[in-house]
Amino acid sequence: MIGSLSLSTILAITVVAYAALMLAIGWWARGQVETNEDFLVAGRKLPLILAAPTLLATWFGAGTLLTATDEVRAGGLRMAALEPFGAGLCLILAGLLLAPKLWRMRLLTLGDFYKRRFGLRAERWSAVLMVPSYFGWIAAQYVALAGMLEISFGLPISIGLVLVAVLGVAYTLLGGMWSVTATDAVQILLVILGLFALAWAVLAELGGPLLGLTRIWTALPLEKRVVIPHEDAAALVGWLGILAIGALGNLPGQELAQRMFAARSERTAVWACHLAGIGYLSVGLIPLGIGLAADLLAPGAPEQSTLTTLAQLFLSPGMAVIFILVLMSAVLSTIDSAILSPASVLAQNLVWPAWHARLEARGWTQLRVNRACVALVGGGALITAYLGENAYSLLEDAYALGMVSLLVPLLLGLHSERGGERAALLSMALGTGTWVLHLAVGAAQFGGAWWPSAWLPLPVGLSCAGLALIGYLAAARR
Repeated sequence: MIGSLSLSTILAITVVAYAALMLAIGWWARGQVETNEDFLVAGRKLPLILAAPTLLATWFGAGTLLTATDEVRAGGLRMAALEPFGAGLCLILAGLLLAPKLWRMRLLTLGDFYKRRFGLRAERWSAVLMVPSYFGWIAAQYVALAGMLEISFGLPISIGLVLVAVLGVAYTLLGGMWSVTATDAVQILLVILGLFALAWAVLAELGGPLLGLTRIWTALPLEKRVVIPHEDAAALVGWLGILAIGALGNLPGQELAQRMFAARSERTAVWACHLAGIGYLSVGLIPLGIGLAADLLAPGAPEQSTLTTLAQLFLSPGMAVIFILVLMSAVLSTIDSAILSPASVLAQNLVWPAWHARLEARGWTQLRVNRACVALVGGGALITAYLGENAYSLLEDAYALGMVSLLVPLLLGLHSERGGERAALLSMALGTGTWVLHLAVGAAQFGGAWWPSAWLPLPVGLSCAGLALIGYLAAARR
C-alpha cells in the first residue's frame, strides 16, 4: 500500500492522468493548425531541437523497447540486426541520401514526389502501395501496448487494443504534426530517463555498473555473444539481409519524409536525421543490455515483456509506475506518427485528387479530409492488429513492403534523370508482385527450394527489390 491506495490504483490513476495530458497537448496543438500545411508539416517551422526528437521518438517504439529486447534475450545479439542496428542506420542514410533533395522540393507527402518526378499514375500507385504498408507497423505498436496493459491491469488484450487505438487517434486527430511533435518531445525525454533509471537499478543489483556489465557478459552463452553470425555463409547473408531490410525498407516512408518537410531548413532536415540515427543506435542498446541481464536476475521469468517484468522486480513502487509511463510514451510516440503518415498520403494523393470537386460541393476542406483519413487509418490498423500473429512479424512485413515497391524509384528518381513513368510503374509492379507471390507460397528466400540456398539465402525483400531495380533500368533504356 502507498498511503491508503494500492499500487495498482496509483498506477491506474497515473496512466489515466498521462492519457489526459496527451489529449490536452493535442488540444493545445489544435490551436496552431489553421491550414492544411500546418496539419501535415507543422507549417515547415520545426527547429532542430524539435525535428530530431520527433524522428527519434517515431522510431523508438515497440520494436526496440519490447519486441527486440525479447528477441535478443531469447536468441542473442544477432537478433538486433533489424532493431536497433538496421533502423538506426536507416536514419543516417536518410540524412545522406534523401533529406537535402526532398526538403528543397517543398512537398507535403512522399506521394507528391512520385507525382512530380514520374506522373499521376505513379503518384496513385505509390499511395496505394504505401498506405497498407503502415497498418502492420501501427498494429505492432497496438499489440505491444495492449500486451503491457494486460500485464499491468489484467485488461483483456482485445479491449486494450481498442483503448490504445482510440487514444492514439484522438490526439493525432486534434493537432496533426503539431500534436505529434509536441507529444514526441515529452515522450522521448521520459523514455531516455526511464531507460537509464532501469539500467542503473539492474546494474546495481549485479554489484554496480562495471561489475554488472562484466557479470552479464560472463554469464552470456557463447552463441548469444555473436553479433554477426559467421558459422556459415547462409547465416551471414541472411543476417545481412535482415539488416538491409531495416536500413533500407523504411527509407521510402512518409513518416520519415514528413519530418524532413516539416524542418525549417535543409540543414535542419539533414542533421535531424543524423542526430536521431546516432541517438537511436546509442539509446537502443540500453534495453537490449537490460534484456540480456534478465536470465541472470530472474531465471525462469517469461520471455515476453522482459522490460516490464524487470521494472516490477527491481524498481521502487513509485519508479515502477513511472516506468510504465515510459513504455507507454515509447509506443504512443510511434503510434501517432505512424497514423498521421499514411493518413496524409491517403488524403492528399488518393481521396482529394479523385473526389475534390464532390467534396468541396459538400463543404469539405482538405484539412477535414486529412482528419477523416486519420480515423480511417487508425481503424484499419486496429483490424490488422486483431489479425496479426505477433508484433515482431508485423514490423518486419511493414518494412519489407516499402523496400520492394518504392525504394528503387525513390532513390533513382532523386539521384538520376534516367527513367520515367514506365520505369517507375514497372519497378513497383515487379517488386510488389514477387513479394506477394513469395508470401503466398511461404518462401523465406528468393525462388524457394529452387534457389541455391547455401549461397544466396536472401530475405524475400532484398530479392524483390533487386528485381524492381532490374525492371526500372530495363524500362529506362527504352
